[in-house]
Amino acid sequence: MSRAIPRTYWVAGTAVLLALLFAAAATVAAANGGSAAPAPAAPRTPGLYSADAGFARDMAVHHQQAVEMSFIVRDRTQDEAVRTLAYDIANTQANQRGMLLGWLDLWGLPKVVADEPPMSWMGGSAGHGGHAGHGPAKPGALMPGMATKEELEQLGAASGRDAEVLFLQLMTDHHKGGVTMAEGCAQQCGTPVERDLAQGMVDAQRSELTLMADMLKQRGATPRG
Repeated sequence: MSRAIPRTYWVAGTAVLLALLFAAAATVAAANGGSAAPAPAAPRTPGLYSADAGFARDMAVHHQQAVEMSFIVRDRTQDEAVRTLAYDIANTQANQRGMLLGWLDLWGLPKVVADEPPMSWMGGSAGHGGHAGHGPAKPGALMPGMATKEELEQLGAASGRDAEVLFLQLMTDHHKGGVTMAEGCAQQCGTPVERDLAQGMVDAQRSELTLMADMLKQRGATPRG
């Protein structure tokens, strides 16, 4: 019998709304204050190749695959623990992906940059502080933890325990790569709410990594590598 597992929720909408309203509120306050102190300067809009924009673009793609894998496994097993985990991952990461794409729209920046290799926003620091091996990649290369097309096809063809184990192994790799990326933004991004979101991703996905290791052990399996 599958044991119940806690759901993981991430709520950051309030922080985003506050950030969006800050500049407008400051302008109104200055207009009504007469001789009051001048309003703070408007927040700087991230540049096209900034860590803020690069992380938003890359993590939106990374999250999309996690959502895809979660929907695949929900159709391949009746195990309630795995299905619940898959639902939580799909729901959380779909919402976060919407926030990342919304920021790119707010900044007037494209969601795809043809000449930008994955992870290039991490720059020279990608090889330091635990990011070794996850620096800028060649165009067309997979980001850290991303499943290959063949692995996704294998997941879609599996069922029962085989599907559960493969999903947990693939998602473990995916989360490890996601944590590396999110740590990079938490250290380098200049937008406070984006740094907060990235740190929230680190905390939540580390918790799910512990959970998935336990679920694999229950099924007589271990993470890959």
